[in-house]
Amino acid sequence: MRVIIQRVKESKVFVDGVQISDINAGLLIYLGISHDDTEEDLHYMVKKIINLRIFPNEDGKMDKSILSQSNLELLVISQFTLFGSCKKGNRPSFASAALPEKAKLLYESFIQECKKNILSVKTGVFGADMKIHSINDGPVTFYMDSKEKI
Repeated sequence: MRVIIQRVKESKVFVDGVQISDINAGLLIYLGISHDDTEEDLHYMVKKIINLRIFPNEDGKMDKSILSQSNLELLVISQFTLFGSCKKGNRPSFASAALPEKAKLLYESFIQECKKNILSVKTGVFGADMKIHSINDGPVTFYMDSKEKI
C-alpha cells in the first residue's frame, strides 16, 4: 500500500464538473493499493498517517498530529497509478496494482478505519476520473509504502 500525504489548507474533488467533496485544513491522501496488500498493511498505514506529527505547534515546529486537532479534516482519493512502473518502455505498467474489486474493498476499509479516529473524513469516487484542486500548506508532502516498514 502506498500513500502520498499532503498537508493542505483546503482541497476539493470534482467528478464530471460537479464538486462532490471538499475539506478545509487537513490532509489530502492519495491511496494506492497493490495486488498483495492486506488488512495488516491498511492498519499500519492508517495508524502511521493519523499519528504523523506534521502540523505546527505553537512555536511553528512540526509536532502535532491530525489526531491532536479536532478542526482538521481528511480527504482520501483512490490512486492506482501509485503502482505504475515506468522501468520498461514509455508506457507505464500497472501490473502491481490491485484489481478493482480488491482495491475497492481495501479502499472502503481504509476509509472506515480512518473514520474511527478522525471526525471529518471525506472521499473521492473510487474508479472515477476526478479533478482534484488543493492548496498545499508548506508545502508538506510525504510518500509512504507499507512494504518499507522496519
